[in-house]
Amino acid sequence: MSAVEWTGVPIQVVGIGADGWAGLGERAKVAVEGCEVVFGSARQLALLPSGTAERIAWPTPLLPAIAELLTRHADRCIGVLASGDPMFYGIGATLARLVGPQGLQVYPQPSSASLACARLGWPLAETPVVSVVARPLPTVLPELADRRRLLVLSENETTPAALAKLLCDNGFGGSTLTVLEQLGGESERTVTATAVDWSHPPGDPLNLCAVECVADPAHPRRTRMPGLRDDAFTGDGQLTKAEIRALTVTALAPAPGELLWDVGGGSGTIAIEWCRTHPSCRAVTFERLPARRDQIAGNARALGVPGIVVRGELRAELAEDATPAPDAIFLGGGLTQDGLFDDCWRRLRPGGRLVANAVTAESEARLLSWSHRYGGTLRKFQIYRGEALGGFTAWRPQLPVAQWTVTAPR
Repeated sequence: MSAVEWTGVPIQVVGIGADGWAGLGERAKVAVEGCEVVFGSARQLALLPSGTAERIAWPTPLLPAIAELLTRHADRCIGVLASGDPMFYGIGATLARLVGPQGLQVYPQPSSASLACARLGWPLAETPVVSVVARPLPTVLPELADRRRLLVLSENETTPAALAKLLCDNGFGGSTLTVLEQLGGESERTVTATAVDWSHPPGDPLNLCAVECVADPAHPRRTRMPGLRDDAFTGDGQLTKAEIRALTVTALAPAPGELLWDVGGGSGTIAIEWCRTHPSCRAVTFERLPARRDQIAGNARALGVPGIVVRGELRAELAEDATPAPDAIFLGGGLTQDGLFDDCWRRLRPGGRLVANAVTAESEARLLSWSHRYGGTLRKFQIYRGEALGGFTAWRPQLPVAQWTVTAPR
């Protein structure tokens, strides 16, 4: 979706709740009444009283069409209806990116999260919100933790049952699930049950789910901190082990919104742990083998970060398109492949971080050579794990790992 140079009258973006026209303030009503054309969903447009404005329901899919629709009507006073607060997972944020904030006049109503917290007595500022509207349901998984409370913005009436199953399948079947429908409207309704006992039939498509998490103590803990157990990942065994993975993700130093390139993805462990640190972190993983690309995608879905982009061999992919420059790069494979490091180093953003792990003498020699040329920090890790030896416990050494961390010049 490309930005539009907006020179027309500011678009009137009006949040409308389940209570419809009666719930709007006078300024919001005047704004809508002054519009020549009003966009919104069919449900939202039906909430308006009769008037002279042309009403246009959004097409599906919306995003590819929105710029052309606005441009076509740029000489008219345009109104846009949104659910609740337009800037809270709503069309207002999309429009601001498209035409700039100066091209909008926004009239917010209480968001569904505000109304839900008001009904439940939960502190809004301390309650995380996950939207699964046009997003995969597993994105909820990284937010789950024992005794935590969160809100899930539903896609439709099927979301509550699907969410209950997701909770049960991931060790949170004892969690309390409350579905709040038509918040603020005359048909407002609330239903509650534990996830494992969820048997309510699908209700109103306009709903929100509140989850009070209860973890099964027998189920492995999966927090946002890097270092998930190795058995959290499936595949052919080609993965960075938990202890080294935690040290590697820490060296990569992810920050919200940053993009990682994971080169030689294997099972996808580094890209997955990177993205789990914050919902806005992004990753592209490059893997030569198709079977491993499939296992990366499967692990990403199972661990709640299905948005990871899985690509083929790095240099073949870069030759075909302009992949955005990354904030960090992890080289987990191909260190001895001539030119691979140089290709990555050229694409790294100024101030970006590159981390490379080596387990063979040949790849370790490359790290030494690069560190002499570019600086950075060299470390070597030796991990031992306690394993049974007869009736005793012995320390079994893992392969030592050399690690080079370097920052690109600004």
